[in-house]
This record gives sequence, C-alpha cells and structure tokens, in this order.
Amino acid sequence: MTHNFFATISRMKYIERWALMRNSRAETLSEHSLEVAMLSHALCVLGNERYGKHLDANKAALIGLYHDASEIITGDMPTPVKYYNSEIQNAYKDVEKIAEYKLLNELPSEMRGAFEEIFKSEDTEEERYMRRLVKAADKLSALIKCIEEEKSGNTEFRTAEKSTRKTIEVLMEDLPEVKDFVYEFLPPYGSTLDELL
Repeated sequence: MTHNFFATISRMKYIERWALMRNSRAETLSEHSLEVAMLSHALCVLGNERYGKHLDANKAALIGLYHDASEIITGDMPTPVKYYNSEIQNAYKDVEKIAEYKLLNELPSEMRGAFEEIFKSEDTEEERYMRRLVKAADKLSALIKCIEEEKSGNTEFRTAEKSTRKTIEVLMEDLPEVKDFVYEFLPPYGSTLDELL
C-alpha cells in the first residue's frame, strides 16, 4: 500500500505566495514554511533562555514547517479576502481543517498520531503560547518579504509592510520574544551578503 502524504507535502514548492501582488522575486510556500520554522524555533529559544519559559522549540519548528500545509489543497488565500469579515474567515478556517484532515489521512495509521500533534493544539498554557509565537513568526516572515521587496525597489509591498508592522507592534506588547527579534535580528534583513559578512 502506498501513502500520498509526503508526495503531497512536497508540492509546497509549486504554491506561490502573494499572488495578487507584483513580486521582484516569487516566494513559494516551501520557502515561507522553512523561514517560519526557523523563526518559530528562534522565538521559543529566546523565550526559554531570556524569559524562563519551558517551550518546546523543536515542536514549534515542526508546527512552523507545516503551518500552511493545507494551502497545497486550498491555495494561498489573499489576506484582504481571507480577513474581509468574520464569516469568510471562519469559513476559510473550516476549509483549512478539512484540508488538514485530508492530508493526515494520507499517512499510515501508526504515523498519524505524531503528525496530529503538529496540526492540532494541546490545551496547555505552554502549547498556546508556543503556537502564538508560531503565528508571530508567520507575521515576521511576511514582514521580511516586504522588506526584501522594498530593498529591491518594488513599492508594491508598501501598504502590506505598514499593516504587517502594526500587527507585529501589537504582538510585541505581550510577546517579548518578538520584540527582541524585531530589535536585534530584523534590521540586517535586506542587506547584501558583503554587508552581512
């Protein structure tokens, strides 16, 4: 018997993000997911090392890696449409859950439980906090894309950058890890390799 889960997941490389905007360089769902995984891990490490949290940074990285996996089936819904009103937002969440269920069912039964832990949240304070950091990492990744587009001379992302910065400012109020990342790690984004090294 064959299982389609990983072959389906590998199709992330074909899903382009920011479809309604002119991009100087296309970003795939694969690239975005990798970045969110790395940022999620970093935010949890900051939380553990600086703020005495007990977050599972490795699990956060996995959640970040798979956080948009449903978009392989649904496509990347543009933000203005996805968040137009609560009715559309809730309907899209339902569609995402159905897509995730469909993906999980492509695994053999003995593996499914381990992946359900990635896709479905446990009801603990640490788990909720960790998942908030993953969502923050998703927003940071969007901001990084906006910064890179602006640095390449593309003004198309100007409005997206402003709104994303506002969202991140709100997150910084009660997620000190995000604040630390913004002040310490975000400024070099958009620099050349020579400037970084």
